Amino acid sequence: MFRIRRIFDDVLDRNRQALDQVRTILASQFRGLSQAKVDRIPDILRNPFKYDFRSIVYVAEGRAETVQGFALLSHEPRLGFCYLDFMSTRKRVTGRGVGGALYGRVREEARLLRVMGIFFECLPDDPALCRDPEILKQNKARLRFYETFGAQPIENTAYETPVQQGGDSPPYLMFDDLGQHTPMPRNSARKVVKTILERKYRGICSPEYVNTVVESFRDNPVRLCEPRYIRALAQKFNPVSDRLSRIALVVSDRHSLHHVHSRGYVESPVRIQSILGVLEQTSLFDPVVPSEFPEKHILAVHDRAYLNYFKRVCEKLGPDSSVYPYVFPIRNQSRPPTELAVRAGYYCIDTFTPLNRRAFIAAKRAADCALTAATKILEGNRLAYALVRPPGHHAEARSFGGFCYFNNAAIAAQYLSEYGSIAMLDIDYHHGNGQQTIFYRRNDVLTVSIHGHPGIAYPYFSGFADERGEAHGFGYNVNFPLPENLDGEGYMRVMEKALSNIRRFSSRFLIVCLGLDTAKGDPTGTWSLLRKDFAEMGKRIGGLGLPILVIQEGGYNNRSIGKNARAFFEGLWNAVFPHG
Repeated sequence: MFRIRRIFDDVLDRNRQALDQVRTILASQFRGLSQAKVDRIPDILRNPFKYDFRSIVYVAEGRAETVQGFALLSHEPRLGFCYLDFMSTRKRVTGRGVGGALYGRVREEARLLRVMGIFFECLPDDPALCRDPEILKQNKARLRFYETFGAQPIENTAYETPVQQGGDSPPYLMFDDLGQHTPMPRNSARKVVKTILERKYRGICSPEYVNTVVESFRDNPVRLCEPRYIRALAQKFNPVSDRLSRIALVVSDRHSLHHVHSRGYVESPVRIQSILGVLEQTSLFDPVVPSEFPEKHILAVHDRAYLNYFKRVCEKLGPDSSVYPYVFPIRNQSRPPTELAVRAGYYCIDTFTPLNRRAFIAAKRAADCALTAATKILEGNRLAYALVRPPGHHAEARSFGGFCYFNNAAIAAQYLSEYGSIAMLDIDYHHGNGQQTIFYRRNDVLTVSIHGHPGIAYPYFSGFADERGEAHGFGYNVNFPLPENLDGEGYMRVMEKALSNIRRFSSRFLIVCLGLDTAKGDPTGTWSLLRKDFAEMGKRIGGLGLPILVIQEGGYNNRSIGKNARAFFEGLWNAVFPHG
């Protein structure tokens, strides 16, 4: 088993280790490659303009973070093409689907970039060009592989001319049009080839050689060779997926197990269906089945004693009974009450968040969904949405409250923080005290919250503007407490300030705690945001240009939350994928 993820830089240890393995594979599989070119892999990610292309690296990782294979893709946005520099697997892993999965992901990425196609080189299968029978056999296998995706050599050109007279195995220039079936004009092809030879072979190809090859492209439009190994009809079985251009949607399939029937308890199962029923009317989403994750990911942000208590008390409760906290032993926190029911107040911040038999199961599944959505972001999705309940942003490291038991967003942020810096934007009506306290002393996670002033809104004790972080985290917590009455225009002015903080932080990933309780008519809020305001909110957040994980928090007006959620995601999607 393996998973594919994108690497943005070599700042963190996990990325550095993966890129070290990439260089090892590169050196072993491409023996003619200079050590300087092998060693520059991390630098091309850090300094894209230095190498005239924007480089994208995908790795296929197996157990223990072992890189099974990689692909290095270069993007030239001005001419609108991609060039596949290298794609290779570790020795003895061929035939296990790694290569096909990597190339499939590269095609998805290229399609997302809206390029004419992918160009790359492939050694020839012509005995007149390759004299070694064993290498010729390998070349044929490689061409057969690419033919299954519809990629073919460009014919009737001098691209196969050896740079040095008498050289062996000059490469074909291959082209994959990504199933678009759009003819390639001769002038476009010439510009692409000139760019490849001058930039990729700087110092190797003379200006005379470059001009000879470029001028040899005479067909208009450019022609591709007919398939040699795979029937043309068979190529249709490998279309380019549009999965990366949709929103990965992970819905908790166990949320309804936690159903509190107490009068006035607004955090009910109907919330999820009210949202999902409207979102299913769009084509923006790609449903993803939640995966099970070990508890170590929860324990990375939550206290073990709290987790153990939560699990134990839920297991002991009857099917129709609940425990509401009513004793809060703040005077002596070193001695929690012995009786489990009384001890609830030791871990809770309010009197209206009950524990019942299935609360732990539902909360654990919500965390699983957030982590599943986070993995989709790592795998290359620009947008992912964990539609979950119970919510999580009021849960602190060792306490629950505000309908929240585990901090889903903080758990996902901790998971992603091993791969890059995180910005968290909480747009729930109520302050995100959970992630604030969890990351208050850290500078790799920026926490930003726009919320009702704690003088008038839950949780009342946190969310003040002067709470800016401590120690290394000073300046990495930003609160925008707002007045009781607020419309969309006033909200957007504040949102721009919040987004400015995120831009300055230069994070790799953004987590949005989506509260829909800022809407007009919500029973837990006092603001008057309308559907158009949620669309504008999504548009502005999407304009940050970051991979975005959205995690559902509040929102309790079941007549409007679905439509408001749809407006938000339509605005978000249109900003991230502006050409539709």
